[in-house]
Amino acid sequence: MPVARNRVRRVIKIAQELGSQPEVWLEAAALAGEAADRLPDRGERVAVVGCGTSLYVAQAAASWRERDGGGETDAFPASEMPAGRRYNRYVAITRSGTTTEVLEAMQRTAGPWLLLTADARQPASLHAAATIALPFADEESVVQTRFATACLALWRAHLGHDVAGVAEEGRRAVEAGLPASARSAGQFVFIGRGPAAAIASEAALKLREAAGCWTEAYPSMELRHGPISGVGPDTLVWSLDELDPELADDVRATGASVESGSLDPMAELVRVQRVAVELAQARGLDPDRPKHLARSVILAPH
Repeated sequence: MPVARNRVRRVIKIAQELGSQPEVWLEAAALAGEAADRLPDRGERVAVVGCGTSLYVAQAAASWRERDGGGETDAFPASEMPAGRRYNRYVAITRSGTTTEVLEAMQRTAGPWLLLTADARQPASLHAAATIALPFADEESVVQTRFATACLALWRAHLGHDVAGVAEEGRRAVEAGLPASARSAGQFVFIGRGPAAAIASEAALKLREAAGCWTEAYPSMELRHGPISGVGPDTLVWSLDELDPELADDVRATGASVESGSLDPMAELVRVQRVAVELAQARGLDPDRPKHLARSVILAPH
């Protein structure tokens, strides 16, 4: 019985964390104004690195910055950061500030490094020329929700996006209905274009981590180039932004269900996170602490 009570408490905790995102986004947007001198200047050549969820945040951030004319921006897994490529600014994203691959990337590249983290007291801050801490976005759950999207809200506010409007859509996402087919789907395919393609990868990761689902993610227009052959009546294809009508027709022709995002991709991700928690509960899993996962990947020294 104590185990059951703990499980319920943890599920409520992650639900609270993901439900708090709209207000956290507003706090991150305010922080962007205070930290503007630490964030990349327009025209700078920038590299952004992260691992897991933070990698997909890096990819979305890079896509938004380039799309908005902020300057050339590349995103890499921290373990794959090219040693010989030079940038005006490097950005490391790590919730814990302890992830081994991020620390190694910062150590082998001269920088200057900007660190986005939830805890500025951890080792990553020692390798950064500047740090922006978001402790208000930290989480008890191993599975990330609000820290990741808070970093994006900070970044987007610096680019001039209407984060207040995104937060309002996020509030709607916290209460909005969920796809009926999500409860019975055997396969989830998340898609999107531009920044939404990176957020689609994060959506797939959330269901995979928290609920053990079979998930895939692709840029929307890549779906026809092979992956569509693997979808069918057991599949939910969920676009994190508005889906091209012809592509939607092609997907429906396979027998798959289709969900086309009508909200900002960050708000649409909130709906996916809610599905992940709901499915985890239905399967008797603990979405806060999935098997084989830890809050930070810390490797033994080589």
